[in-house]
Amino acid sequence: MGTKRPKPEEIVSKLRQVEVLMGQGMFRLDAIRRIGVVEQTYYRWRKQYGGMGVDQLKELKRLQLENERLRRAVSDLTLGKLILAEA
Repeated sequence: MGTKRPKPEEIVSKLRQVEVLMGQGMFRLDAIRRIGVVEQTYYRWRKQYGGMGVDQLKELKRLQLENERLRRAVSDLTLGKLILAEA
């Protein structure tokens, strides 16, 4: 059974913990190990969520949901148009 995936808010806080530990003089690899992830995961998270605050993360989530809703609406309208064109 796999481990539970962290939520984006938890990822942002872990990235900040690494920054704080590095600011205190700890090496990057040691700080990454301290938060309990492997180096590859840290860099993937940093690429996706780096420099993002919690409020920006909530806005990103809201925009992703709105984008998904709009894509569904467009696909429904396109399907309806194709059905009418065939008839």
